[in-house]
Amino acid sequence: MDRVGFRDECPGCGRALHSCRNCGFYDPAYNNSCRETMAERVVDKERFNFCEYFMPGDAAVKPAKTKTGAQNKLEALFKKKS
Repeated sequence: MDRVGFRDECPGCGRALHSCRNCGFYDPAYNNSCRETMAERVVDKERFNFCEYFMPGDAAVKPAKTKTGAQNKLEALFKKKS
């Protein structure tokens, strides 16, 4: 896919592709969760929007995060005993 249209959807799940969560500028650590300072505020980051600064992110390319050894140890430490 060369360009993501404003109302394009994922063929697999039907979710909006042109949304903040799929944008390369999306970063929850920034104001409005966006590294692009000129972008207008978008309230719902999951739904499609008309942001002209949209740039497809690489989230789909990144492998899903797996638990680290430290996370597994913490879970084992705080697991309820029956």
